[in-house]
Amino acid sequence: MTETGTGAETGTGSGAETGAGAEPQSVPAARDRRVLRAVGRWSTALLLCLGLGAGTAYGIGSMEREDVPGLATDDDGRWTYPKLSLPALPKGSPRPFSQQSDAGIHHADLRKLLLPAPEGARQDKKLTGGWTTREQFLSEYTEEARPRIRLALTEYAVRHVAARGWTMPDGTASRIYLLRFNHADTALRFAYEGPGSYDNSDAGQPLKGTLPMKEDVTWDTLGGTPGISAYPFLEPGDGGATHTRQAYVHAGDTLALVVQEKKGGAAVVPFHQTLVLQSQLLS
Repeated sequence: MTETGTGAETGTGSGAETGAGAEPQSVPAARDRRVLRAVGRWSTALLLCLGLGAGTAYGIGSMEREDVPGLATDDDGRWTYPKLSLPALPKGSPRPFSQQSDAGIHHADLRKLLLPAPEGARQDKKLTGGWTTREQFLSEYTEEARPRIRLALTEYAVRHVAARGWTMPDGTASRIYLLRFNHADTALRFAYEGPGSYDNSDAGQPLKGTLPMKEDVTWDTLGGTPGISAYPFLEPGDGGATHTRQAYVHAGDTLALVVQEKKGGAAVVPFHQTLVLQSQLLS
């Protein structure tokens, strides 16, 4: 140790001594080179992994949800509606089914309580989501049924009628009418005296161009929403002719008529979906 150090310090040792003196410098140099090569290999591997990861992330990001393994969802026929929210009320006005409103009065603009059309729908040119006439509402029923309903509209003094309609790309046509009265009891009496004494098995007065309706036994409930009752029906058969589903929703001072029809069969899932969402807007 002392001699080697002395030779290195003085530079006067033999060639063998000089080689011995140079060895401590070459070992770190070789080790450094090995470290650099290892770092280089790991850097290359890391870059490769990052490249692959970025490519995978881009691939997943560019895929549709149903294309990603584990994220696929079966299409059950539901439509895509805009995000729904209850309209603002005039200051100091209660909700229709609150303790402060035993008459079930909707203080919001009736037009804002109409369900909006789903994505991809073509707007009905007559039923645009605004006010409509009694005669337009009556046009949904047979000629024979209209005098009774017209008389009830007058007797129970319907205040407003609003309506919206649309047609989906598959040909399903939907129409929703909202009729507002001055009290929940008045709306209920009109429902029985006008469209008919409907219950879970009797749709009452027939719609134009349909067979007598029968109970929709696939309907569950609205989850016990206070103050709201829904009665859905369907036309028997789903052959080549236009097939119709209809429902009445009694929600406080408002009665809704929901109609969906399609040649070959109006599907149950979008009908129930529409019925539930419209009922929620009336809650």
